[in-house]
Amino acid sequence: MGRLMAGRVFRLPDLGEGLTEAALVRWIVAVGDRVAVDEPIAEVETAKSIVELPSPFAGVVTALHGEEGQTLDVGSPFMEVDAEVPTDVELDAHRAEERAGSGNVLIGYGTSESGGAGRRRGRARVAAATPGAPSGAASGTTHPARGPVPVRSPIVRSLARSRGVDLRAIHPSAPDGVIRRSDVLAAVSPSSAATEDSTNELRVVSREPLGMLRKTVAARLSRSRTEIPEATVWVDVDATELHTLRESIGDSRPSFTAMVAKFVLIALADYPVLAGRLSDDGGEIIQFDGVNLGFAADTPRGLMVPVLRHAERHSIASLDAEIRRLAEAARSGAASPAQLTGSTFTLNNYGSLGVDGSAAIINHPEVAILGLGRMIERPWVVEGAVVPRRIMQISLVFDHRVCDGGYAAGFLRSVVAAVENPLALYARL
Repeated sequence: MGRLMAGRVFRLPDLGEGLTEAALVRWIVAVGDRVAVDEPIAEVETAKSIVELPSPFAGVVTALHGEEGQTLDVGSPFMEVDAEVPTDVELDAHRAEERAGSGNVLIGYGTSESGGAGRRRGRARVAAATPGAPSGAASGTTHPARGPVPVRSPIVRSLARSRGVDLRAIHPSAPDGVIRRSDVLAAVSPSSAATEDSTNELRVVSREPLGMLRKTVAARLSRSRTEIPEATVWVDVDATELHTLRESIGDSRPSFTAMVAKFVLIALADYPVLAGRLSDDGGEIIQFDGVNLGFAADTPRGLMVPVLRHAERHSIASLDAEIRRLAEAARSGAASPAQLTGSTFTLNNYGSLGVDGSAAIINHPEVAILGLGRMIERPWVVEGAVVPRRIMQISLVFDHRVCDGGYAAGFLRSVVAAVENPLALYARL
């Protein structure tokens, strides 16, 4: 005897970190698909990251609410399922999971670039179109092949929708097989790809809306520039000894970022105000019992700041492993919202992009950010002789409300001293 079925409504869940809305990137399922509990049903973009939503029910999808690219409020209907009624044992397990905390099933889900057998599912027959379902979801309608499309950026998906381009018909030009903006534009005829712009007699070839994550970054940086009376100090540093030390470690050597991160954490122990925050009303300096270290990461979806919690507890080797792990999660889209929030101090190695120096923007609501320029050989005066040395610029941008220039300069000197003579800190490494 088959199990009983009941209509269930899955509402967009609380994705954590105070988020109240999410943009629907793509549906992984369609009306008529049979889904299992915890099977991915859609990708959504929040202000923090892109995550896959798992189904809380097993059964047949009867309705999907929302079009790809649409912004949906938390708590609004998301998917309807003709669900199998769970047994008493399953109910007890589900209640136990719910007691563990809201949204636990979402943590750790990320954007998968590869399909699998689990993404292919049999289609049950649905008698008629269901209100709220996407176009073509009615019974008897032929659907294109479902499954993952090799696109990482929701902006590329939005561009394809606006141009009427079927992403499944595009052959990626890049070696990694990922469809990019240029591939979509190449699939559009010149007549439909461009519209006239009377200004400067140039034609507009595309208009790409900012994604929710990019809008959030823009708002945070704008607020930082508007509210924080920032000041910048910088020093050209002789990093020859640090470079020599790192090279001597061999194949297991840590990244340069990890080594400097350790020096920064040691200096912050002596200058803790720079790892604090200013209250919203500007009346209090808030300090913490450690440092949540953020580090800027360049990703296909723009700038992200993965966060290593209680970074002061880590050795250089551990810092290196965690920084690599979190950076890869951010680049692949697998970073959870919790991994992209909560930093109290940010390190930005813009030297990896070939830049000598930069006055970075403080990551609000923090009060300081340290920037590292590229390390290059330059003529340098050492004991009266001009010799080639590896020189880099280190800059510190700080909120002048929480400290003065002397305090900031003291912190920067501490970091510089460690970079110029790393073995002097051997006992604290």
